[in-house]
Amino acid sequence: MGTALLAAFGLWTALVQLVDVRPVGQNGTDVGFAAFNVWFHGLTGVHMVLYAITDWLGLVPVAVCLGFGAMGATQLVRRRSLFAVDPDLLLLGVHYVLVAAAYLVFEAFPINYRPIPIDGVMEASYPSSTTLLVLGVMPTLAYQIARRSKSIQAKVAVVAFVAAFSALMVAGRLVSGVHWATDIAGSVLLAAGLFAMYRYAVAQADARLTTARLEG
Repeated sequence: MGTALLAAFGLWTALVQLVDVRPVGQNGTDVGFAAFNVWFHGLTGVHMVLYAITDWLGLVPVAVCLGFGAMGATQLVRRRSLFAVDPDLLLLGVHYVLVAAAYLVFEAFPINYRPIPIDGVMEASYPSSTTLLVLGVMPTLAYQIARRSKSIQAKVAVVAFVAAFSALMVAGRLVSGVHWATDIAGSVLLAAGLFAMYRYAVAQADARLTTARLEG
């Protein structure tokens, strides 16, 4: 599934640069799926208050990253070996690095620019960085709590929070008017693909640990 989603993201990225590309962006910059994107942007308008709210709420997934980073660092200090840290936490660190790397790559090589300037500056828009951050991090919170907590109530509460928060953030970013609709779609595909690959890697690590224990 992860491979399929990442392939879909690659295809979507290509289509964004090939289908109905017209100079409808800032300063005449090109935008793919121009007719749809311009129509949707006109439908939603621009809501800078909503943009500011979703921007500040982007600190929530950052706090999640720091929390798991602190957990991994604590295990490293206590167990005195990187390889003694829980494999799912090590893989989580790799996952977060990949999410950050994806952001940096598309910042360095912009596919398109935001529909409007932010503080007078043209900023890269594809894929939506806030959407990528939220969907790349928040599902890992639900997944880790499901693995580590014995409380059914805690698991349900965290899953409900993650689902509601993620949905509100994606919807908020979509209708705030600071991205083209296709930018949001690209982020959803990329984040979902990376998360699926993370879950697969953890499943493989779990299988190896189980085999090692049985053989031991």
